[in-house]
Amino acid sequence: MAASSLAFPSLHHLNLSSDIPKRQRATSVTLITAVTRDSVPPLSATSADIAPTVSGNSPTNLPLRQIPGSHGIPFFQPLKDRFEYFYGAGGRDEFFKSRVQKFQSTVFRTNMPPGPFISTNPNVVVLLDAKSFPTLFDVSKVEKKDLFTGTYMPSTELTGGYRVLSYLDPSEPKHALLKNLIFFMLKSSRTRIMPEFETTYTELFDELEAELAQKGKALFNDAGEQAAFRFLGRAYMETNPEGTKIGKDGPKLISTWVLFNLGPLLRLGLPWFVEEPLLHTFRLPPVLIKKNYQKLYEFFESYSSPILEQAEALGISKEEAVHNILFTVCFNTFGGIKILFPNTLKWLGRAGTSLHTQLAEEIRGAIKTHGGGKVTMAAMEQMPLMKSVVYESLRIEPPVALQYGKAKRDLTIESHDAAFKVKEGEMLFGYQPFATKDPKVFDRPEEFVPDRFVGDGEELLKYVAWSNGPETEGPTAGNKQCAGKDFVVLITRLFVVELFRRYDSFDIEVGASPLGAKVTLTSLKRARV
Repeated sequence: MAASSLAFPSLHHLNLSSDIPKRQRATSVTLITAVTRDSVPPLSATSADIAPTVSGNSPTNLPLRQIPGSHGIPFFQPLKDRFEYFYGAGGRDEFFKSRVQKFQSTVFRTNMPPGPFISTNPNVVVLLDAKSFPTLFDVSKVEKKDLFTGTYMPSTELTGGYRVLSYLDPSEPKHALLKNLIFFMLKSSRTRIMPEFETTYTELFDELEAELAQKGKALFNDAGEQAAFRFLGRAYMETNPEGTKIGKDGPKLISTWVLFNLGPLLRLGLPWFVEEPLLHTFRLPPVLIKKNYQKLYEFFESYSSPILEQAEALGISKEEAVHNILFTVCFNTFGGIKILFPNTLKWLGRAGTSLHTQLAEEIRGAIKTHGGGKVTMAAMEQMPLMKSVVYESLRIEPPVALQYGKAKRDLTIESHDAAFKVKEGEMLFGYQPFATKDPKVFDRPEEFVPDRFVGDGEELLKYVAWSNGPETEGPTAGNKQCAGKDFVVLITRLFVVELFRRYDSFDIEVGASPLGAKVTLTSLKRARV
């Protein structure tokens, strides 16, 4: 998925300590080699609350190097690059890896999809290492206007005629207003998050167990998406969407709408001669899903009254507010869960029973000792391995893969080995999975190391940058970091906690999916009482 704006206030403002108890790195944890495919900010926050500068034009001792690579012959080279990106051997990872090897540089020029005829200018400067990549977060140096999906922007007909928050640059007046509205929505839901998560995911696990008993296996994704939308409706709107006119159609309506937004960047597994004209060459007509989108709009219009009242107080029209609430919940948050939960389950499943046993003991012990038998914030703070596992899942396979920014002025950008001059107006692009697996930062970067961020490893969190900013920083109305960065971390922790609170271990099969992993459960071993 493209850069996201997943939404919630900081855990630090939910009475969570940021200190992880120091302990020795675990030695009995199984290491998994990655199979690479293809805190609440003040509501008065303003654009002055910009995150600290991370890269710029300060003097450097690194050798100045001309940016290698080329954009090639217009039209023809972008088409060639697009075909290699989507259909070349090794997929998009190999697309970038081969160029790093060819140019002996993690900074180079190329073209990014979709190119002709959807994108008028596919030329980018690629930043792939942990040192140059953070330039994309510094809104004093890069502009983010209309760059949420990269070198093209989906039609505003898909969002009611509005440029929603994700497409706004912090310098635009509406950005702070709309981001503060999202902060309000999330702040007002905070007391419902944990109880509604437990209720919803207990329902999910009951359903998966029943399917497993009947069929011998259970697909996590479909049932998981139903649970995700049910949880978000209960937490944000105090409503189970399955009890409304939308019924169980929510995930299907969202997935179709997301396809119309992100189709130019996706592979569906169809033959290239079908996908190329259908998805990558021409836009899918928004009129085809107008009725489906209207169903989602009417749901959020009907069940968002307190948020809409706040929008009115902020001077935001009801219609614009509904479209932004819909986008935040459906595209950003639901879309993030759709990718992140199956990916997390995949890495945990591949790790095997040794890690499962350690997590189960840690989680159940902390709940008993620090939560009085319940899942509480205090109890979760005593689960360092669980928290590390969540961060490691975000590091090794971030739910947000692509980042863009347009240079506001001439810049000097540093990689580990060289400095490069970028001109004002040039498009910068970062492929997140390379930056978060930088071998000059992370030991064994391609391996899933569950206790990587335990103890002294916590220092590495500043390089975990899935959220349009470092994990060690937070969202404000004046930056583009995901408003719900910490909400995503929180609910992923809750997912792992509920999983090992209930089960001793589990087994899985993993398949491919356009977004995230396709995970099928083949066994669930209930906790021994």
